[in-house]
Amino acid sequence: MRFRHPDGSTVHLAYCTNVHPAETLDGVLAQLRDHCEPVRRRLGRDRLGIGLWLAKDAAHALVTDPAALRGLRCELDRRGLEVVTLNGFPYEGFGAEEVKYRVYKPDWADPERLEHTTSLARVLAGLLPDDVTDGSISTLPLAWRTAYDEQRAQTARTALRTLAERLDALQELTGRSIRVALEPEPGCVVETTRDAIAPLTAIAHDRVGICVDTCHLATSFEDPHTALDDLTRAGVPVVKSQLSAALHAEQPHLTEVREALAAFAEPRFLHQTRTSTLAGLRGTDDLDEALAGDALPDAAPWRSHFHVPLHAAPTAPLTSTLPVLKSVLTRLVGGPHPLTRHLEVETYTWQALPPELRPRGRTQLADGIAAELTLARDLLTDLGLKELP
Repeated sequence: MRFRHPDGSTVHLAYCTNVHPAETLDGVLAQLRDHCEPVRRRLGRDRLGIGLWLAKDAAHALVTDPAALRGLRCELDRRGLEVVTLNGFPYEGFGAEEVKYRVYKPDWADPERLEHTTSLARVLAGLLPDDVTDGSISTLPLAWRTAYDEQRAQTARTALRTLAERLDALQELTGRSIRVALEPEPGCVVETTRDAIAPLTAIAHDRVGICVDTCHLATSFEDPHTALDDLTRAGVPVVKSQLSAALHAEQPHLTEVREALAAFAEPRFLHQTRTSTLAGLRGTDDLDEALAGDALPDAAPWRSHFHVPLHAAPTAPLTSTLPVLKSVLTRLVGGPHPLTRHLEVETYTWQALPPELRPRGRTQLADGIAAELTLARDLLTDLGLKELP
């Protein structure tokens, strides 16, 4: 979906396909048929933007076979779909029964991460629509925080500089400008937007910036205005933003609140949980850890890294951080010029929701995704952007 900003520039809105597990190119093609095109039809649009997730094997197939890349491009066109951004965070196995800490491997100190992201950039350059020259790729925020020493930090910085050089060469070759965005996430080396400033200014290359995920920002209790002001002052570009909402518990000391939260503690994904105290941010790596005894102070609200559907906040006594998303979006695209032109709805946890909230089958999932995109579209038009055909 495309929108015209009042300054005349185009802002792209997509939804991320990491909600649909697929490790191979055939699986990606099936996603387009079974999920993406039906969502587009529900929205009544001739064109729908998707933020593709390409696992290691799918990316390898596309970068080594020009015919396969052309075939994917043709299939996108045939189904009324377009791609300007990729989710390069998960490497493989995102559809596994248990993902948890595995999603952070390989990290940026591992050569496989550089090679995979280089492949994604080359693929994206071949998938961009004819009238679009700029693409974006979100990636993990360097590494999970444990086992990350100065030697690995230096290796990661070198890898990102090498990637930036490769992206420069790619633009020379193709005329397409691809940028990569570190996505701060609780528990990682780069947990907050402020944590991103030092490594990104050290890399000092405009090809590498930040992806502002509004669920992650809210989970870490960051103030949107402070976060974006800090990035602007530091000259760190917001390459893309993922529009998502976290799980919020206002009174976690209450038994009924604990019981409601327990329904969201599940075995597949990691749900880092945080609370803000006078002594600073406190947290656990997962929601079940927070619920165990007194692992986390409960005198103030808790937020958990669980991407809840934008249009359907949990029932009381829980809610979502949708207000944080709205504040971020206002700053990102509500001013005289957009701070980013790539927006991506990223609710990948539909099948991890409590059983009574999960979509039953493809039809309900497509309905839910379309409802999220409708909400995002309405927020954008309320900010003065005009939806384009």
